[in-house]
Order: sequence, then structure tokens, then C-alpha cells
Amino acid sequence: MKNLLYAAASLAAVAILPATAARAQDASWGCQVLLCAASQSPSWHGVSYCVPPMTKLIRAMAKPGFSWPICHEAKAGEPGRQEYADCPEGSKVGYSERGKEGNRRVPDQCVKTVNVCKSRFNSQADKNGLTIPVRRAGRDSDNGSDSCTKEISSMRPRRADPWYFDIPNDQGVKQRHWFNLNL
Repeated sequence: MKNLLYAAASLAAVAILPATAARAQDASWGCQVLLCAASQSPSWHGVSYCVPPMTKLIRAMAKPGFSWPICHEAKAGEPGRQEYADCPEGSKVGYSERGKEGNRRVPDQCVKTVNVCKSRFNSQADKNGLTIPVRRAGRDSDNGSDSCTKEISSMRPRRADPWYFDIPNDQGVKQRHWFNLNL
């Protein structure tokens, strides 16, 4: 975040230089996109300076031969995209098969393994009147086995901000900044 603040301060300083010097709006398109995408509070949607370069980006993405504008000074490169958020703790990513390109697998499920044997135990009194647990045999209707475990799938949550830039901080450690490209 410090790099973002330094970049914003640099752009602001450029904006107040004499007319012969460059202004913030004269920064490369790639640097404008990077700075605006990294804006968090508010997001780029709420920063009037950011709306034109981001709208330009969204329109350019729809054209054939699109290439991401890069801010070489920031050493951030192109953004990444992760449509789905992490699964809740105790779950793992599962895949559904859908799509027109030969049943492409999509990581859109969260799968959790649960113990279902708890419901198969009943108590029964022995001849001395003591209660003992008794496991009732049962078959897993899904696969015909006597398994106590079952996998339960749920839809994997989608990210509100699926795009990200990894921007190096002062020490060169990359920090992830999430954003969206919704108008």
C-alpha cells in the first residue's frame, strides 16, 4: 500500500509542476490503470480521475488483439484473475464438468467430507438394564458401500473483485490488490 501512496504522491506532485512539465493525466495509460485498480477506499468507480482510463480499458478489452497496458515503472506486469473465492475452512475445491469446449472442468464447487455414522447409532438396553450403543448397519445409497463418510458439495463463492495486480512494496515484496471491471 505504501507504493500506492508513493505513486499517488508522485502523480500529485507532477500535477502541480509548471505547465511545461508533465501532469498526472499525462502518465502512461498502464500507470493510470494500475493506480486506479489499486484504489480501495473508494474503489476506482468513486475516483473521478479513474473513470476515463478504466472505461477505456474495459472498451479496449472487447476488441480483437487487446493487450494490457503495462506500467513498467511499478514492475507489476499484467493483472491476474481468480473468479472464485477460497472455499470455507474444512472444504476443498471441487470441479464440475460443463462448457462447450469438450467438457472443460470448472473449479466451481466446495466439497466437504462429513461423518454420517452418528445417525446410525442407537442405544439399546442389555439384560442388566445398562444402555449400550449399537451401530446399525446401513448402506450408502450413493455407492452401495457401508461407508461412514460422505462428500457434500456446495457452490464455490464468486469474488466481487476477481481481478488483481501484485504490486511490489518498498522491500520488493508483492502485495495483492483486488479490483473489478464492472461499469
